[in-house]
Parts: sequence; structure tokens; C-alpha cells
Amino acid sequence: MECLLGLLKVRVMRGLNLAICDPLTHSSDPYVVLRHGSQKVKSSIRYHSINPEWNEELTLSITNMMLPVKIEVFDKDTFTKDDSMGDAEFGILDFVEIAKQDHSHLGDGAVMKTIHPDKENCFAAESHITWKDGKVSQDIVLKLRNTDTGEIILHLQWVNIPGVSR
Repeated sequence: MECLLGLLKVRVMRGLNLAICDPLTHSSDPYVVLRHGSQKVKSSIRYHSINPEWNEELTLSITNMMLPVKIEVFDKDTFTKDDSMGDAEFGILDFVEIAKQDHSHLGDGAVMKTIHPDKENCFAAESHITWKDGKVSQDIVLKLRNTDTGEIILHLQWVNIPGVSR
């Protein structure tokens, strides 16, 4: 049995310029699926939007920080299989390692690490792992792959589990 390291709260903020999958309405009905290992969590559907606002919190139990979080965006269809609108992924190793450290000496808003976009990740812009309001957090903008257009904006926050060693 794998040891629980903590919880990763992923706030799915919004999508930008997502693909148009419903040509009659020039829109889509997107939802987001997050996967980590065998876990799968899903956002609600935002109807008739290519710039959806979710602002929904999805929680993943982290047992293996080496595995990336995988994201898929789908267009909900009524009578046919849901259409893929692209995918992305991001590693959590740096985030979890930083989250497990003692930050009592840091001031609010301290940047602990900056991650830059490169060909090894799906980041659309640089992202800062910060200490804010007594918690480790990170804002991420991901460029979707396997599609012509689209970005997903996320906010990560780490939750330590009482009794789990740092």
C-alpha cells in the first residue's frame, strides 16, 4: 500500500480560447478531467462557451509525487462520444518537495521557485510556487496539446495531512 503524502487541491479557474466543437453554435460545452495515477476527478460542464469559467476545486490524494497530473478537456455531446478538446500535464515533484518543507520563516507572498515554460512541460507562462496565507500554492497556465488552440488556468494548493511526516 502506498503512503499518503498529502492532498493536492486543484482549482480549475477557467479556459481560454478553447476549440469550437459545435459549429452550429460556434461554441463548445467543455468540462475538465484530472487524472493522477488511478484517480480521476471531473469538473462540471460549462455550456455554450469557449472561454468557460469554472472556479471549481478538485482534490487529488498524492501518494506518488513522481507521477504527473494529466488534464483532458472534453466537449459534452448528447448523442455521440464526447469530443476531445486537447490535453496537458504538469509535474508535481518540485511542488510537493517544497510543500513538505518548513516555511515558518518565510514572509507572506514569498516565491520559493519559478518554473519556466519549455519543451518538457505544457506551461504557457512562467509559474511561481509561493507561500501565501500560510499555504504553499501555485498558479499555472497550461497550453493544451493535440488541438489548435486553448489554455487552462489552474490554482494549486497543498494540504498536509495531520500525522503524516514531512
